[in-house]
Amino acid sequence: MQRGTRVSSAAAPSIGRPVGFYEAPIGKKAVMAVTGVILFGYVVGHLLGNLQIYSSDRDAINRYAAFLHDPSRAVFLWGVRAFLLAALALHITASVQLWLLKRAARPIAYVKKDDVPSSYAARTMLWSGPIIFAFVVFHILHLTSGAVLPLRELGPNRPDVRANVIGGFQHPVVAIAYIVAMLLLCLHLYHGVWSMFQSVGVSHPRINRGLKRLAAAAAVLIAAGNISIPLAVMAGLLT
Repeated sequence: MQRGTRVSSAAAPSIGRPVGFYEAPIGKKAVMAVTGVILFGYVVGHLLGNLQIYSSDRDAINRYAAFLHDPSRAVFLWGVRAFLLAALALHITASVQLWLLKRAARPIAYVKKDDVPSSYAARTMLWSGPIIFAFVVFHILHLTSGAVLPLRELGPNRPDVRANVIGGFQHPVVAIAYIVAMLLLCLHLYHGVWSMFQSVGVSHPRINRGLKRLAAAAAVLIAAGNISIPLAVMAGLLT
């Protein structure tokens, strides 16, 4: 009995430390930073895949999609999806919990806000995230499941991604919704990347301005790359 008691008491701190760390605001910020890096990497990879639509080889983006949807890679693909979904769930949970902690600490709002950083991106972070999430759901229903518009296929497990993207963005409402979502993503990424540096302790008056510019450049380039596709479709440059 004594030996068993010692094992359980020794195991408790090993479990309690991560839980205790997460319960503190710094723990939630760390989780947001790590999951933010994961999601940022996905956004960059997704953009690079989408930009293949500009390739002179009109079938390049379709071969890329066929590679991802090959049945032999189904386990890997669903594993990646599950990993990204878990990262997204943790990111959202930590974000909401931090907002609740901030609200509890300051139940009465100041007449004059002085957020750090006091930017429009920071003030809209809470509601831009859910809007982007709603758009991601719509995007999946549109280009993955075909629930919004019928999807064209070149064969089994071979979606005609080029035709589906162009056909979708020929509908002005879909194109405008995508552009608005990407503008919100730009704001979200700017504040998210900047906050990530702060969360991991990369902060100094000499480099903070440069880090802000880096965060802004990354956010703008990603948004511009994504927005260029519906604009090119509506302008008739992609057919």
